[in-house]
Amino acid sequence: MKRILIVEDEVAIREFEVINLNRAGYTTVEAGSGEEALDLYDNDPAGFDIALLDISMPGMDGFMLCKELRRRSKTLGIIMLTARTQEMDKVSGLMHGADDYITKPFSPAELLARVDSLYRRVEMLDAAAPAHSDEIKLGDFTLDLRRRTLTKKDKNIELTQVEFQIMEYFFTNPDTALDRTDILNKVWGSSYYCEEKIVDVNIRRLRMKVEDEPSNPTHLVTVWGMGYKWNTAG
Repeated sequence: MKRILIVEDEVAIREFEVINLNRAGYTTVEAGSGEEALDLYDNDPAGFDIALLDISMPGMDGFMLCKELRRRSKTLGIIMLTARTQEMDKVSGLMHGADDYITKPFSPAELLARVDSLYRRVEMLDAAAPAHSDEIKLGDFTLDLRRRTLTKKDKNIELTQVEFQIMEYFFTNPDTALDRTDILNKVWGSSYYCEEKIVDVNIRRLRMKVEDEPSNPTHLVTVWGMGYKWNTAG
């Protein structure tokens, strides 16, 4: 399908994104505000694979829109556009449910690389068939690889597609220290350039969902100087 919802209030930037993505074979739908984008999303029967969201918009900003879109879909790929100097925007976007971010200004090559990488992950997840057992049970947790769900004591935990991939990596390697580079390569791809910070923010977000005390994690623990591991004895 390769359909992208582009949300940007600056016409020149929006046209730049549309032209380059159309040339690359994507079908684009444009919105100039968060409110318009949400209306388009709710009323478009064809659906979308990816949403490209600017943060700084009047009215409903990119953070609010990201949160609303993620509430509607855990599989939609979401990329936030941030200013290079606004470091907290990157973290905030990821904490609101975004999968990735692009810093302004960006080239057509970088735009396409990020969109292509996320689209491949979305497409792969849609078509994925588990190569091993349908379920992995670790203590109170059950990861269902066919339904792509995580439950804790039979209570469902909502995960984005990126969060699910991270949990699948941990659950297939329990009690094993995984460094940030390994996680980045496994989930985002070895050819994908991104700061390792994106791993840390997703771990923080996952702790808020799976831990009884996120500030004192017992399952998703830090291995200092390396990365993280899933502790089955937690």
